[in-house]
Amino acid sequence: MKLKQMIAVLSSVAMLLCGCSSANAKDQTYSDTLYDTVVKVQILDPVNENVMSGLKSLCQKYNTMFSMYVEGSDIYNINHAQGMPVAVSSDTATLIKKGIYYGDLSNGSFDITIGSVSQLWDFTSGSGTVPDADEIASALSHVNYKNISVSDNTVQLLDPNASIDVGAIAKGYIADRIKDYLKKNGVKHAVIDLGGNILLLGSKTDGSKYNIGIQKPFGETGEPITSIKVANKSVVTTGIYQRYFEADGKIYHHILDPRTGYPCENTLYSDTIITDSSLTADALSTVCYLMGYEAASDLIDQLENVDALFITNDNEIHYTKNFLR
Repeated sequence: MKLKQMIAVLSSVAMLLCGCSSANAKDQTYSDTLYDTVVKVQILDPVNENVMSGLKSLCQKYNTMFSMYVEGSDIYNINHAQGMPVAVSSDTATLIKKGIYYGDLSNGSFDITIGSVSQLWDFTSGSGTVPDADEIASALSHVNYKNISVSDNTVQLLDPNASIDVGAIAKGYIADRIKDYLKKNGVKHAVIDLGGNILLLGSKTDGSKYNIGIQKPFGETGEPITSIKVANKSVVTTGIYQRYFEADGKIYHHILDPRTGYPCENTLYSDTIITDSSLTADALSTVCYLMGYEAASDLIDQLENVDALFITNDNEIHYTKNFLR
């Protein structure tokens, strides 16, 4: 992904408006380009250099672990094992189990074996090329998360031509692990931002909540359509304006429908999930987009401690029943 695109993704998903960088002279920030995006972890409590170096090591540890393209990664090894069992890390096994769980929760609307299809699409180079329909149809025949078998730390694809892609949930999982690390090291106030996937540890140092701006779909980068006040929560947005190209007057975005192999079509521009776990917010933001506004709204209303707002293609904002109560 080009730097300009990374910055756009970082700014467009959920923008921090709190001005917290000047709140404490001892603030320390780790920033890097990892997971194909810009990463920023801002610690608002004074910490020693060992905590910062440990944070860097942790972030870099996960940089390629869940990539389907990096040779030698767990996901790459699973996808290239031709259906044979593969021993993986406990992190990878846990993440894949979560992917299966959200497949079940969404009745298959969410499917981490979308990899055979997602490999055909290119939303980053600017080529603007729609894959051949026959190629999509062939790849689609191998999309079925029920063909994943997980036993302890061993993963097997029962369809040797299937391909796992955990891109929709990996950043959320990593953000949660960063939060665990910071808490273990005594940090009480921090902002974890993985390319716009926001996870807040505690409140601001003065006890007030953060003001998180939600990007206006197709607006100027960093232009909010609304904002929310939250603390100690994760805020994750999925939207069709984040990565897309136009071909023959039609927008093709990166949220691929595992039922068709093409970008999902419904009345949503974006949805934003607010909850404690960043993995949960990351997964549900994609699940909700794939389900569509009405079904997704009904789903969120049935879940405890999960809030959502939806922006439909008429630029109207819709909130779930008990939003931030």
